[in-house]
Amino acid sequence: MGSETVPQTKLVGALVGGISVLRYLSASNNPIGVTQVARDLSINPSTCFNLLRTLVHEGLVVFNPDTKTYQIGLGLVEIAHSALNGASLVRMIQPLLDRISAENQVTATLWQKVREDRVMLIATSGSGAVISIHMNIGQRLPCFVGAMGRCFAAFSNMNKAQLKAAYSKIRIENPVPFEDWYAGLPEVREKSCAIDEGNFSRGFTTISSPVFDTEGHPTMTISAVAVTAQLDRSEIERLENAVRNAAAQITAAVQGIPRSNSS
Repeated sequence: MGSETVPQTKLVGALVGGISVLRYLSASNNPIGVTQVARDLSINPSTCFNLLRTLVHEGLVVFNPDTKTYQIGLGLVEIAHSALNGASLVRMIQPLLDRISAENQVTATLWQKVREDRVMLIATSGSGAVISIHMNIGQRLPCFVGAMGRCFAAFSNMNKAQLKAAYSKIRIENPVPFEDWYAGLPEVREKSCAIDEGNFSRGFTTISSPVFDTEGHPTMTISAVAVTAQLDRSEIERLENAVRNAAAQITAAVQGIPRSNSS
């Protein structure tokens, strides 16, 4: 395979600096002066002052003239709240689904828990799938169905008896005996990923990973669905990594965890 030259991304320095300041202030519990911000971020003090002054003007940062310190403003909260509203959140997640689908030739889906015992399909992508599996947005399923159901069950607060009662109500093509299903939940917790090979729907393999809210509860799952005969072990492992990484990225965004610069 010949080497390829990846074009260098041209970044806007002022924007990068402004975002780094916002992330820095967001991570701090106390108001901070410009000198400390500049020192900790290795930014020229004059440049840092101008960045902060601009952020204050835009309402993203608040300046206290008495203490000469800065802290996060309501403007940033408003932006974050708007971005995390249902439709906006789905728009942000859609590119992740498209990438999983295109890079792995599968159908990618996003399911949201809408009741204690129901999940709803809120986004899907079959853009790269050899065989696209059609599902309607708004479709609802029992919470503990298939791979996504194992994710919700593994991280639920329900005891074994409660899980058994819920599982007994599920009607799928090729159900796994409850004891086997239950015995597999610790592995799902360990890997933060679950696989359903032909149980929910014969001939299809589904791989799912949970998305957690700010309280650590699973509220959504990202899933990849493919024809079982087209998958080998290496492809399954690649899909596991793809859905797990996407779910972790969304969880970090929802919980407000800063991304690593190494990613």
